[in-house]
Amino acid sequence: MNYYKYILNYFDQRSTNAAAESFNVKIKNFRLQFRGVKDRIFFLFRLTKLLA
Repeated sequence: MNYYKYILNYFDQRSTNAAAESFNVKIKNFRLQFRGVKDRIFFLFRLTKLLA
């Protein structure tokens, strides 16, 4: 009963949160590759260039 609105939303509009979940996975994988980066601003710059 808690999620019936979201379930019905899929059948009404065919929309899911799969795109957001995929984006989150890409960010997590990118973070794993650059573990231990000291320059945070450069890390965020690379992240925006890669995923934007």
